[in-house]
Amino acid sequence: MKRSVAIDMDGVLADVESHFFEWYKRDYGVSLTLQDIIGKTEDDAFPEKMVIRKFATTPGFFTTVPVMPGAIEAVKKLMEDFEVYVVSAAMEFPQSLSEKRIWLTEHFPFISWRNIIFCGDKSIISTDFMIDDHIKNLDYFKGKTILFNAFHNVSYHHHTRANNWDEVLALMQESLL
Repeated sequence: MKRSVAIDMDGVLADVESHFFEWYKRDYGVSLTLQDIIGKTEDDAFPEKMVIRKFATTPGFFTTVPVMPGAIEAVKKLMEDFEVYVVSAAMEFPQSLSEKRIWLTEHFPFISWRNIIFCGDKSIISTDFMIDDHIKNLDYFKGKTILFNAFHNVSYHHHTRANNWDEVLALMQESLL
């Protein structure tokens, strides 16, 4: 039987950071870079407080997020050796449910609907591995964790970190040995 891996959507499969920058420039006329927000919380990342929440609750945000570089190829590769589940705490933004499903169908059509889990609390997930950009989801996970690098998690060092999908694949390959 294959071992299992839970993969987060936002910040791992979906490049929400670049999308936030794009929408921020569109709505506020200001170009920010990763260096401008590195190490800040999501609530404090942009000069306008709570703008990330504003964008995340705007219709069309989740259907137009770009795919994280290398994610499609990496997930296909992982599926050769692991049972892959996409796990999103989508209940935080309930309007995102249908948009996230549309996005997954467009970009990851090879993932069965049976392997997509929209939940509120990821502590219920019981896979062998979890790849996520939020430590709140990894800290209580009972399996092996990979922290996908993001602006808001650079100060945390108590999970194995991957900066990109190539590093995730290398870590997962090591686990097979």
